[in-house]
Amino acid sequence: MVANTIREKMTRGFGQQRRRERLDLLDMPTYVIGDVHGRYDLLSALERKIFTDAATLPGRKLIIMLGDYIDRGPASAQVVSRLMAPPPNGFDRICLTGNHEMAMLEYIDGDISLDDWVALGGDATLKSYGADIQTLPQQYPQPKKLDTFIRTWLPDDHINFLRGLPILLDTPEALFVHAGIDPDRPIAEQADDDLVYIRSRFYDSAQPLPKLIIHGHTPVKDADADGLRLNIDTGAFYSGKLTAARLWQGRVLITTT
Repeated sequence: MVANTIREKMTRGFGQQRRRERLDLLDMPTYVIGDVHGRYDLLSALERKIFTDAATLPGRKLIIMLGDYIDRGPASAQVVSRLMAPPPNGFDRICLTGNHEMAMLEYIDGDISLDDWVALGGDATLKSYGADIQTLPQQYPQPKKLDTFIRTWLPDDHINFLRGLPILLDTPEALFVHAGIDPDRPIAEQADDDLVYIRSRFYDSAQPLPKLIIHGHTPVKDADADGLRLNIDTGAFYSGKLTAARLWQGRVLITTT
């Protein structure tokens, strides 16, 4: 119920605001990583597995991140720093936005409250940046002053990075997105709200999908393929399992920490 309320606050009037990316050809080994949620340790471990696997394959490789890099886990700031840095030699990297990145920006822009963001795990993100939400209200008892401190404390380069993240990547073979798509709308007409929040209308629809949709957002025990839906969110922040899918020569290989 809390999450639904926050979603309603965030998405009033939500349309197509975020950039969409497209690749006309996905002709390189491609590794897609699910929701990290501040688990820098798992991201580092999974990247090492990816580098070992990629060493056996030709040419350049691509890493696609599906969003939700922050909140809940202990090292959101470190995860964002990692993704802001240049990709490893021989790799390109595309990072998409998730609903948690958008919630953080909504808080920074004053569209949701600190309590709303904390309800999504924002307290863990703040702690990773050195701001303890348990003690800060003692220094800033007035909510407006507390908000001003937090919004100026968070580093501008990290905020600008999150603002610039695209919301989907479309290719002839597959579409990469945080949550899924509205099956009743063409890809060109998808709303940002659905791309980062949709669940049952995507999962339960009998409407044929236009192509393979690789997504996260809804945690599952193991990477879950259901027709043209492939969910690789394995709940890293509580399960200790971060999952990647490798796409290459028409095959999908799942790797988990």
